[in-house]
Amino acid sequence: MTSATPTSSSNLQRTIRPIGAAALHGIAFVDNKLIAIDPVKGHLLQIDPTNDNTTIINSHATSEFVDVTGIAWWENTLWLTRENTVYFCQLNDFKLQEFVTLPYPANGIAVWASTVYVTCQKTGYILIFDRETKRQITQFYAPGVGVENITVRDEELWVCDTTEQSVYCLERATGDIKFSVLTPFASPTGLAFYPHQGGETLYVAYADEEAYIRDNPNADPSHELTYRDRTFVHPLDYYYNPSEHYALSNGYLLEMIYAEEIAPLEDVHALKQVEWRIALPAETDRQKVKHVEPIGLPFTEEVVEGQRVAVFKFDNLQPSERHIFGWRALIEVRGIKYRLTPRDVEDLPSLSTEFQSRYLVDDDELAMDQLIVRRAAKEAIGTETNLLRKAYKVRNYVYDELSYGIKPHIDTPDVVLDRGIGSCGEYVGVLLALLRLNGIACRTIGRYKCPPYAEQRGVPLQPDFNHVWLEFYVPGLNKWLPMESNPDDVVENGPYPSRFFMGLAWYHIEIGKGIPFETITSKGLPLEEISLGDIAINHIRFTIFEELPPL
Repeated sequence: MTSATPTSSSNLQRTIRPIGAAALHGIAFVDNKLIAIDPVKGHLLQIDPTNDNTTIINSHATSEFVDVTGIAWWENTLWLTRENTVYFCQLNDFKLQEFVTLPYPANGIAVWASTVYVTCQKTGYILIFDRETKRQITQFYAPGVGVENITVRDEELWVCDTTEQSVYCLERATGDIKFSVLTPFASPTGLAFYPHQGGETLYVAYADEEAYIRDNPNADPSHELTYRDRTFVHPLDYYYNPSEHYALSNGYLLEMIYAEEIAPLEDVHALKQVEWRIALPAETDRQKVKHVEPIGLPFTEEVVEGQRVAVFKFDNLQPSERHIFGWRALIEVRGIKYRLTPRDVEDLPSLSTEFQSRYLVDDDELAMDQLIVRRAAKEAIGTETNLLRKAYKVRNYVYDELSYGIKPHIDTPDVVLDRGIGSCGEYVGVLLALLRLNGIACRTIGRYKCPPYAEQRGVPLQPDFNHVWLEFYVPGLNKWLPMESNPDDVVENGPYPSRFFMGLAWYHIEIGKGIPFETITSKGLPLEEISLGDIAINHIRFTIFEELPPL
């Protein structure tokens, strides 16, 4: 295993929260001080990274800096992007001099020696200029689909993308992606390396809004939902493992509780020799289970197809009985992003007979024999033969065909495709059917996401919904790669981000890979006539304890 350049020491792992900032975008480090732009107010801020002390250094020229999104520092010159134009100036006068004007908005900027790098979402490229002649030398494809900012370190370009929730490391000479990592927070807007005695720390700026309930004595009721600015700078921890094709990023130690409360909606008959199985969190490249213990009642543990399952047993379960039972798990979770290209999956061996019989069949009411499903499977990939491209095309096809909607029950893929609206579970069903019909082994995974509020330590957090996604298999490499089930919080109709294609954020909790999350049997037979929701209420709670130390 190899890792990227060491990140920060523990005493530098702190969140920087400048005083009075509305939204931080481009950032740079100058003489151990953080320089950041607030495009809302036009403030160019100098921030002490050790105590957040904040100074406005362009106090007489703030209007010229409104809408500035990218900044860079090179040889005592400040470079910046505002609307369609790239400027430069000196810190002692702030007189902006035009460098180049683009046909579209310029987002981020980086400068290295005689070369200027400018990101431009509208063109889909990183544009590269000669600093002396102001002429464009070349351009690289932008690694993501959102607004991007950029910095340079030696022979690498580092790019953050607001929509992708990612940071990319690119070869500076070619623009090829070396690896990428998911950021622990949404909407990264700027990045810069902070050199110090122990090495370098990569800091990332974030800017968005957060919802909160405020007290309004003039309203009835007096509490109302509103939004406020949320901006800060946080170290990005990363570890790249090229031999295993993945990179890890910031992680958290958290507790997950899953418990069932028996509370029937209506009278049910007595049940004998009941076994109630609930899957346990899995051990993976990004998720480590530190401890598991029972809640309410003891359980025995089974291993089902390689997955740990808690088994609660009742000799007789009477209609009047009430129990709370489940498990409590202490888990370390990190963001993970796999890096595979279509070239890496050429000339793959055939899928084994065992995998064909387990992961290419209709084993969960996938309607794989229905014409509408078989037609969709063919339309999704066209003439594509590469496994990775096929999986990506199937994902985008399903995203195009379906709109997201919450439903109380799961319909089969033929019904969902005909309706054009589906929940995350229904997206998964359609994806499973189309992938399997195209010869790609896949399985479900889930079942919950921790509410993504990493700053709320020690506070019980409850998810609003359960959630499922899937994994697809690459023979030869023997890898299961994750794929998010639906576009989630991203605008429909594309272009769709690839952040959760071969990637999971720290808040995805992996439980029960390829097996049912929860089942009940009585006298050894499944209770097909009774829904779990009719006899029990589940309780899910997460508590984030601390951020994990650097890798």
